[in-house]
Amino acid sequence: MSTLNNSLRNTMWVEKYRPQDLEQIVNQNEIVDGISNLLKNPEAIPHLLFAGPPGVGKTTAALCIARRLLGEDWRKDTLELNASDERGIKMVRERVKSFAAVIKLVTDSSNEHKMYRLIILDEADEMTPEAQTALRRIIEDSSKTTRFLIICNYLSQIIDPLQSRCVIFRFTRLTEKDVVDHMKIICKNEETSFEEKALAKIYEITSGDLRLSINILQASAATKHVSISTVHSAMGMSGKARVSEIIRLAISGKFNESRIKLMELTTVFGISHGDFLKYAYQEIYSLKLPNPNKIAVLMAEYDFRLATGAHPDLQLTAFLAQLALQASDQQ
Repeated sequence: MSTLNNSLRNTMWVEKYRPQDLEQIVNQNEIVDGISNLLKNPEAIPHLLFAGPPGVGKTTAALCIARRLLGEDWRKDTLELNASDERGIKMVRERVKSFAAVIKLVTDSSNEHKMYRLIILDEADEMTPEAQTALRRIIEDSSKTTRFLIICNYLSQIIDPLQSRCVIFRFTRLTEKDVVDHMKIICKNEETSFEEKALAKIYEITSGDLRLSINILQASAATKHVSISTVHSAMGMSGKARVSEIIRLAISGKFNESRIKLMELTTVFGISHGDFLKYAYQEIYSLKLPNPNKIAVLMAEYDFRLATGAHPDLQLTAFLAQLALQASDQQ
């Protein structure tokens, strides 16, 4: 397994260049300082809640904390879950509760007890309110043996009782200079030439999402040179570009074609339903369509439906149908 992980890190730049220590995280200095101060007294570490845009270092910070607290064998006493995959109360009761219930923690190399286990719950804002309520009780009952690192994009989607039980760190969107400078370092290490405009274009496309920027950079660097044309070619393979195509099909009245591509995107390429709406929002407003107020209300409605646990594929299909209807009404 370790050989496979090393191979993955050497192949995927986003893993190869993922910071291994808090101080390596790009431009989140205040947050790094705050977390470092907490880590000076490991026994008193509270539950933590990281909120902010995607690709700014939230998950990386959680993994760095796990390494700092639990050492090289941190994975043995850490449970990593992505709530966008399992968002219901069943996941909380079966996986989180059973992991948090373990009391005695002993390392393989000695009889020294570890202070606690860690549960990293990513994209927690995708969890249903019922699941979050169940999680609140588990946090209370397992506080002597377990620490929770909860990660979300939208803090408003986390219920107040969970927020009140955590120390909250709000990550900020990265600036163009931060992202471009980091991509330059990667290009230098990978012996890849680049055009300044191409790196700026990647930032424009990703809106400061460093993880997505690195993925696009790697796809663009297949010929060891990153240019505007290779960036555009790489974007043709990205989830954001596919969402743009789906939205344009729906708006042009081609509902069936857009529905088929939606199913392909969510089932084959595995894009989350939350990411689909986020990219759809960006694409719709870049098109500057008439009656943007109606579309804003429409998107808010379907975002609310997804947040409250409605069937995601059905809701996104209905969303595309509504877009197609609105487009036909305006013709």
